[in-house]
Amino acid sequence: MPKKPDQSQASAGPAPVPIYLISPSSAVPPDAPIDASLERMRAAGFAPVLDPGALRTAQRFAGSDAQRAGAFARAAAQPAHAVMITRGGYGLTRLLPSLDFRALARAGKAWIGYSDFTAFQLAMLARARAVTWAGPALLDDFATEDDAPADETTVGALHDALAGRLEIVGFRASGPSGVDVRGTLWGGNLTVLCSLIGTPWFPRVKGGILFLEDVGEHPYRIERMLTQLLHAGVLDAQGAVLIGHVNRYRLVERDAGFDMPGVIRRLRTLTKTPIITGLPMGHESPKLTLPHGATVGLATEGRTAYLVLDEHDH
Repeated sequence: MPKKPDQSQASAGPAPVPIYLISPSSAVPPDAPIDASLERMRAAGFAPVLDPGALRTAQRFAGSDAQRAGAFARAAAQPAHAVMITRGGYGLTRLLPSLDFRALARAGKAWIGYSDFTAFQLAMLARARAVTWAGPALLDDFATEDDAPADETTVGALHDALAGRLEIVGFRASGPSGVDVRGTLWGGNLTVLCSLIGTPWFPRVKGGILFLEDVGEHPYRIERMLTQLLHAGVLDAQGAVLIGHVNRYRLVERDAGFDMPGVIRRLRTLTKTPIITGLPMGHESPKLTLPHGATVGLATEGRTAYLVLDEHDH
């Protein structure tokens, strides 16, 4: 007689999505809520696996340069399709000369992260023409301060990206209406991006859609870096520039009215490239998961911007 199906299995939801976690930059602090963050990932429908070196410490880094570079080789060889960083910080630019980007691209992984991970994403685009994913990190997006679950939009965007369901995203924006461009989506953390100008790991993108975010940098420093991109010809070569979260800075009395909105207003007078603010990307929630290096469309209508992500690898 045939065995009746297990009712609990029949009603079970989709299988958790495996994600391999690496620490390629700064060390995970000893008091970081690792266990709670992993549990929130599981509750959000993921199956996280910590790399054996993810909790190492060497000075301010998550292991020596060789150990952190080794994490990429382990991540490329293990079975999970998705690879995410535990955190950003500093240290990835030290690894760039030792990484085989073409081999890492051939591994076919979905490399996910932001902040300091921008260095890896730019290098993968410059050296291997590979698509990676600008998206969340374990401790930034799953370590909430209370017992609340991870941000629903952030989690949903990550699931959609990994399942190949991410076709179009809209967000409230400020900037010119009527923009309609198509090009390579690229960028990331402004400080890290500027540090790679003139190196073999800086992509030469024309007609692209450049997105930028940063944290803890005073508006005058943001303006200085944006001016560097302007003088280097990077901004004028793009089809559009998207500005994400720029936060956690403190204005002082001597700023005398100098602020981030003023930086953006001035920049718009200096370049023909449309500058659009409001992209949900950076060091706060919600955070989209975007295909870095893919060809996408961008359109603005009134105070809404749309990214059409219909041609990407995942």
